[in-house]
Order: sequence, then structure tokens, then C-alpha cells
Amino acid sequence: GAVEVWRYNGSGGGFEGLYDTLYPGWDPLGVTEDPDTFAELKVKEVKNARLAMVSFLGFLVQGLVTGKGPLQNLADHLADPAANNAVTNIAGVNSARILGA
Repeated sequence: GAVEVWRYNGSGGGFEGLYDTLYPGWDPLGVTEDPDTFAELKVKEVKNARLAMVSFLGFLVQGLVTGKGPLQNLADHLADPAANNAVTNIAGVNSARILGA
């Protein structure tokens, strides 16, 4: 969070020009030659990185709640979706009570 605030406030510490010339470092297709495309790709990369961090947090919470890994949770859910889902795992409620059976 602190790095994003630092970046948002423009406190690049004099590295802005250097950063833009080195980023991404390897560009065989030449997509960074256009400044507008380059700026758009940088924003997309940051957004994708944030999405990846949120998804990892989901795996972490899921593991803490169920005590199983993500692949085992997926297999359990595919075997019985009504009994193995977010509501039944987090709330700890029996799926038969939720479905009224």
C-alpha cells in the first residue's frame, strides 16, 4: 500500500525517467514504442497484479477455513456442489438445513 501511495503522489525520487526507459526490459514485439500504449499496458499490469494478489488471498482464506488445498476443495465442490460451497464452509452450516431437506 505504501508504495502505491508513493507512486500515486508522484514521489518517484528522480527515477521516473529511468524507470520508463528500462520498463519492461524485454520487448521483442515493440509494444512500448507508442507512449499511449505503453501507459495503458503499465496500468493493465498493475491491475492484473492486484487481481492475482486478491485471488491468492482467496486461496489462503479457503485453506484456513477448510483445512484443505485448493485442488481438493475444487474436487469436493465438483463432487457435491450443494454441500461444498462458500456458504456451507464459512458458516459451518449443514447443506441439508440450507436446502430444507
